[in-house]
Amino acid sequence: MAELQPLFETKQAKGRAAFKVFTATVFAGICLMLVYRFLHIPRGGEEGRLTWIGMFIAEVLFSFYWIITQSARWNVTHNFPFIRRLSQRYEDKLPGVDVFVCTADPIMEPPTLVINTVLSVMSFNYPPEKLSVYLSDDGGSEFTFYALLEASHFSKFWIPFCKKFKVAPMSPEAYFSQQPDEKNVIQVEEWLAIKKKYEDMKHRIESIMAKGSISEEVRSQHKGFSEWYNSEVTKQNHQSIVQIIIDGKDTNAVDKEDGRLPTLVYMAREKRPGWPHNFKAGAMNALIRVSSEISNGTIILNVDCDMYANNPDAVREALCFFMDEMRGPEIAFMQHPQRYNNITKNDLYSNCGHAVHQVELAGIGGYDAALYCGTACFHRRESLSGAKYSKDYREHKNSEAKETDERRNVDELEKTSKILASCSYEKDTAWGKEMGLLYGCPVEDVVTGLAVQCRGWKSMYYDPHRRAFIGVAPNTLDIHLVQFKRWSEGLFQIFFSKYCPFIYGHGKIKLGAQMGYCVYLLWAPVSLPTFYYIIVPPLCLLHSISLFPKVSSPWFIPFAYVFIARNVYSIIEALNCDSTLKGWWNLQRMLVIRRTTSFFFAFVDVILKQLGLSQTAFALTAKVVTEDVLKRYDQEVMEFGSSSLMFTIIATLAMLNLFSLVSAIFKMIFQDFGALEKLVFQVILCGLTVLLNIPIYEALFIRKDKGSLPFSVMFKSIAIASLACLIPLN
Repeated sequence: MAELQPLFETKQAKGRAAFKVFTATVFAGICLMLVYRFLHIPRGGEEGRLTWIGMFIAEVLFSFYWIITQSARWNVTHNFPFIRRLSQRYEDKLPGVDVFVCTADPIMEPPTLVINTVLSVMSFNYPPEKLSVYLSDDGGSEFTFYALLEASHFSKFWIPFCKKFKVAPMSPEAYFSQQPDEKNVIQVEEWLAIKKKYEDMKHRIESIMAKGSISEEVRSQHKGFSEWYNSEVTKQNHQSIVQIIIDGKDTNAVDKEDGRLPTLVYMAREKRPGWPHNFKAGAMNALIRVSSEISNGTIILNVDCDMYANNPDAVREALCFFMDEMRGPEIAFMQHPQRYNNITKNDLYSNCGHAVHQVELAGIGGYDAALYCGTACFHRRESLSGAKYSKDYREHKNSEAKETDERRNVDELEKTSKILASCSYEKDTAWGKEMGLLYGCPVEDVVTGLAVQCRGWKSMYYDPHRRAFIGVAPNTLDIHLVQFKRWSEGLFQIFFSKYCPFIYGHGKIKLGAQMGYCVYLLWAPVSLPTFYYIIVPPLCLLHSISLFPKVSSPWFIPFAYVFIARNVYSIIEALNCDSTLKGWWNLQRMLVIRRTTSFFFAFVDVILKQLGLSQTAFALTAKVVTEDVLKRYDQEVMEFGSSSLMFTIIATLAMLNLFSLVSAIFKMIFQDFGALEKLVFQVILCGLTVLLNIPIYEALFIRKDKGSLPFSVMFKSIAIASLACLIPLN
């Protein structure tokens, strides 16, 4: 019968048996490598004993991490929703959906960027009376409020336009960057008219931002501006502000086609000196409370302010998971992959993570434990409110018990909501501990998802053919590394905390899921063996000290097989995930750079924090850069331009490998060519590292643009690398 058909289905990825056989052969090769390394440790007093032991430890760590990563590939699954079945069965019973958009700084996250995201989620193909959009402004900026007010006026034209022509993407900026369908004369005329309205709105917002003040004439348009009459309102010190800009319950709140509009709410939670605000987690928890008072949607979608909606049916697809009769009641959240609209052809900084999104996260999702990644995620409100899953759970009973009071007017709702957004509300409560997003970790999303799963809930990963949400990726190396440093630091903190998946998740989530979490939680410590491999083998090559078996030795075979097999598989995986060969090569470079900079600094900071010598901080990444930086990014030219410590490390390691390779080749050609047999593996490793670092050498010696590496970095890298080459190895 039709009513018994599932609303979504899960399929296993193809080729699982072949992959398991391949994995077994690589594992056997790794075991033989470790046996060789252990059996050939030099005796006490012999040359290279400590170096050899270091190699053994590094390879043990690499091997352990490789085993961990295989858990994310062992059970890759793909999910497919059936929205037609959903519409046939539940069209008149669709639940309320609350959308959370978070921003924190009007300079780093311009209001025009923010309102494009807001307008996109207001335009979902979903009953507007059941859709509510909340903007959390942690900057407490009147400019962001003004931009949202402008967006509310524009939405009266934009939403009916989107629905009439089935617009996608629903972000005006992204949509108008495309050309209209010239065959449809009516659409072209309306396209030009609506674009003119958008450009006028954008100009007004940018003009006020440039001016730095809002006129009294504009302030008189809405009572909400009275919140900023006090000149003492600052980003870190202001009262709670809640303004219902569009009341979706009001039948008079309609667009130009007399269609209902979704609810639109501005919220800036209270911030006071001395009171912890807990970064994004605190903002999300305030949104959960405020939204429960105003609309109390059963489903919550949270997106970052730079991640606009690209699929009008994204909400309906998500509901297929939550409303499925058999599996739906146990699903806490459904995570979409993070996709970007500014990725270069070969993904210069490997922001896209093709294999991560299409293989690893899908593999972890195969254990019913998809990671919560902080954005583009649909949640069941109950699961975020601390509820534990039980088999007796029934969605309709909970929703009936939590209906909002329809009789209260806007002023009453705003007044009550301000109390829920005050900085003292959470004192001596379970918020941030057992309710809402958890506090105390820079990656509040991942640890919250883990905690929810350990309360009995399951989670799904859904990677649709049409990307549901699209954001903006870092387009400079500096921003990219800062972002990965924050992520890896927070993830490693989880591993050190009571929420370590092997401890906290024991008996609650599957072993494969525990290992899958650790693929990312162990980013930071994997920097140590990487550092060792990038530094020690080149130095030993420089001093003609062999660290690997001779080519003529049978022991050479497992080393060669593991090296070739892993890289060939990695290339095939990348190509199957829509990457390019050069994109794969860029990924190898970025893996080395991340591990020797972002991950290493994250490791050090976490250790210092464990010793009580450091505190958790949150770094906000910029969303805007200059035109010349964008030009170089589009040309796939790496952006440096500063003398940061990270760049000095990158340049020093590049120079060290270059010095070692050149010196070794010189010695072999003019002194002892026979040494190549015992040093060939080190020559290959060092040579590949040099090839990976070609963009670094260009930035050091060839390029003259502002994105090149400064002379100070070149001088320090050459000096440090030269001194390292003089270190005697025993």
